[in-house]
Amino acid sequence: MAGLAVTLSWGWKRAFVALASGAASSLAMEPLNAWPLLFVTFPVATWLIDGSAGRLRGVPAAALAGWLFGFGYFVPGLYWIGNAFLVDAQTFAWLMPFAILGLPAYLALFTSLGFALARLIWTTDASRILALAAALTISEWLRGHVLTGFPWNAFGYALTEPLALAQTASLIGLWGLTFLSVAIFASPAVLIDGRNRSRRPWLVPVIALMLLAAMSIYGSVRLSRHPTEFTGNVRLRIMQPNLAQDARFNYSAKTAVMQKYLTLSDRATGPQSTGVSGATILIWPESAFPFFLTREADAMAEIADLLPKGTILMTGSVRAPDLPPNGRITRAYNSIYVIGDDGGILSIYDKLHLVPFGEFLPFQGLMEKLGFIQLTKVQGGFIPGKGRRTIELPNAPSVLPLICYEAIFPGGMETRGGRPGWIVNLTNDGWFGISTGPHQHLQQARLRAIEQGLPLVRAANTGISVVTDPVGRIVARLDLGVEGVLDSRLPVNMTPTPYARAGDIPAAIMVTMALVLVIRRRRGH
Repeated sequence: MAGLAVTLSWGWKRAFVALASGAASSLAMEPLNAWPLLFVTFPVATWLIDGSAGRLRGVPAAALAGWLFGFGYFVPGLYWIGNAFLVDAQTFAWLMPFAILGLPAYLALFTSLGFALARLIWTTDASRILALAAALTISEWLRGHVLTGFPWNAFGYALTEPLALAQTASLIGLWGLTFLSVAIFASPAVLIDGRNRSRRPWLVPVIALMLLAAMSIYGSVRLSRHPTEFTGNVRLRIMQPNLAQDARFNYSAKTAVMQKYLTLSDRATGPQSTGVSGATILIWPESAFPFFLTREADAMAEIADLLPKGTILMTGSVRAPDLPPNGRITRAYNSIYVIGDDGGILSIYDKLHLVPFGEFLPFQGLMEKLGFIQLTKVQGGFIPGKGRRTIELPNAPSVLPLICYEAIFPGGMETRGGRPGWIVNLTNDGWFGISTGPHQHLQQARLRAIEQGLPLVRAANTGISVVTDPVGRIVARLDLGVEGVLDSRLPVNMTPTPYARAGDIPAAIMVTMALVLVIRRRRGH
């Protein structure tokens, strides 16, 4: 029997099983969404912990199996990060193997911790499924927070496609979905249990399937009860330039970049299209310019000439800090500007959650002295913003701005200025080429809309640009690697979801209850 073979495996065979099952698990993420595979791979993870033996009650053996499972999971899931090191290959290509293997090796430490924690509280009956679910939820939560966090491809994203399944996030968020994902997909592991371990082992996977069905029914009902509705006076136009990444950091390309943006933004998309004059909000992607926008008077004048009366521009741009006259710029913000039709700056948001090694280096000063520099080549690293806040807009609902990978972090949407009417996510996924990365990024941003009950408007340099309603339906889309403009009305938001009100408290209760049950089972044996 396969389960017994995995439990009794050792040495290189055991290592291969852990690596292979982790790698297969990565197929559950975008763009394949092959989550039924997890009904095989998560039982394997359970059996690997069953078979962990040796010193310290098998905790080191479980930790090693968890690290191998995690490494196998993260390498194919995050391979696309290597593309960023080829944008300036002469400077960074030598670091590509370290990124492709080093980051997964680090992230796998959290999976290792999850397996080790599970083994510490392991039971001999079906309750060990809850032990694994609780332990991996804790370790995944830590992965999303330690050292600024990186919760990319958290296990809970397996239950976000089809869209009906994702609706449960409005109740319990990503970490609640992570707990359910592990518990549901690991449930077939108990089918190999003898009567001395579980009297009715078939009952656990049946309950898991019933839970999956309940999620589907809840999601379907929620979708049917919330058809897409639009605000009457807001018309969006998203410009997706599909600009080569090297041009975005080349000042000599200034004129060509601006001309492309201006021409594309006013492009007619059909017989009824009136170009930018039909929009009330024009949106350009993250860090759109190879220069400091507000320090280029001609660029600001061209934007003012482009915008019709009553139309505003939301655009990403690198922003210089306030300096004395003739002060030397050594650092910068990654920002969003809101610009009025007269060329005036209406509002600014500075990115709060910066990307390690992309926008700053850990121990920045020391690393720079050793000759290292982050991918964006900003000496001293970018300056983080001071807080999250909504932006008030003329003649439109207030908006919550998220720049690039700020959208991958669940929760933390509490802002100064009250509940926003929508989320805008400006990003530049051009770093990652035509790969799975942008698909995964969209998957995660879309879940933020469902969690909060807010429409999502996403402008990406190379795609994927979308407009979704507050239950995650995509109502307008420009695919990856396409140049164009996307016209859409703005969907109406919903009342705050249970997750928007309670945050991660329901997920914490689920994990706590599982831990209490498992510990009681251990003491009862």
